Amino acid sequence: MTRKRLPPSDPREWLNRAKSNLALASNVIPDVDFEDFCFDAQQCAEKAIKAIFVGRGETFPFIHDLEELLGLLQRNGLKIPKYILVAEELSPYAAKTRYPGMADPVTRREYRRAVRIATAVLRWAERQVAADAKKPGGKK
Repeated sequence: MTRKRLPPSDPREWLNRAKSNLALASNVIPDVDFEDFCFDAQQCAEKAIKAIFVGRGETFPFIHDLEELLGLLQRNGLKIPKYILVAEELSPYAAKTRYPGMADPVTRREYRRAVRIATAVLRWAERQVAADAKKPGGKK
């Protein structure tokens, strides 16, 4: 599928990419390891969180640590719900699980939790971006 791409300064492009990662994470394909799906779940959450930074006109560090990214948003005045703070559980999927032997294999239960967390983060980020867009000077 090809879609019209938006500039990286548009938080909707970050949300679109997050949705793409979630679609990959959510569709179990035979012979694909759960670790790979969890990587996409982590990427979904990371891009969704970074969409919030973009929507708020704030810069973010190019890191994969979701706890650090959420902490930075908190320090910048955004209230983060407790159910979103659990996204920190996804951070190890950004690197450790991408390579054989660096972590234990991911179970089906862990995989399902990762997708649930990523979905919640994406939905929350969509609401944040929409709310920021309504503020004076907000980005679409």
